[in-house]
Amino acid sequence: MWNICNDLAMMGARPKYMTCSVIIEEGFATRDLEKIVKSMKDELAINGAIVVSGDTKVVPKGAVDKLFINTTAIGEIEYKGISASALKEGMSVLVSRDIGAHGAAIFAAREGMELQSSLQTDCASLYPQVKVLIDSGITIVALRDATRGGVSAVLNEWSKSSDVCIEIQEETIPVAEEVQGICEMLGFEALDLANEGTFVLCVPKEDEEKALSLLQERHISSALIATVTHQYKGKVLLNSSWGTKRFLDLPTGELLPRIC
Repeated sequence: MWNICNDLAMMGARPKYMTCSVIIEEGFATRDLEKIVKSMKDELAINGAIVVSGDTKVVPKGAVDKLFINTTAIGEIEYKGISASALKEGMSVLVSRDIGAHGAAIFAAREGMELQSSLQTDCASLYPQVKVLIDSGITIVALRDATRGGVSAVLNEWSKSSDVCIEIQEETIPVAEEVQGICEMLGFEALDLANEGTFVLCVPKEDEEKALSLLQERHISSALIATVTHQYKGKVLLNSSWGTKRFLDLPTGELLPRIC
């Protein structure tokens, strides 16, 4: 439920009405289904949305992989003008929390890594955070949850859509120690890892401090990571703390099979 609600939130809309269709494999544990339904109920409450329609089918064992859930949603626009094509020189780019937690957690589980840490997916409903930004009067230029392709994919899309250069300061990128460790072991870039409860925000320079302060009320790891320039139009430039520069390309292929 949270992911479809997040899609609406990223367009400046408040989730309102949803459909939910479920295909269940014969023999699926009732206790697991009850756990999933309770989680859906909790996320609906967080977003202030309700399910108005749906369908349930039980199919023979082996016909599906345990459980398929399909949702659609309708929202009410609360903020207009959010666009990947509206970035201009001097604007600031922020992330709502430390990045890559979802992708790292999934990899750790699938690779059987026994990590003695608190690493968890970042799955979360984002509408409450977006609502705070809207109510505060901050000008939201662009907004996107960094799902498949991670922050790299978002910034590359924005730089090309707006024909600008987005310059990232590498040392400002918030990455948890556990996530960085998995990246080093498997040869991944945290900026490429999937997120499910992290968004990227572009605001005018004058709203930078206020936006960061509001984001940090929810996640202290929120950070200002980049500035919009005209140095290399259509490119994302990564500036290291050692004074070197390199282009951050759009991720190729999928690090994880699609699971949502």
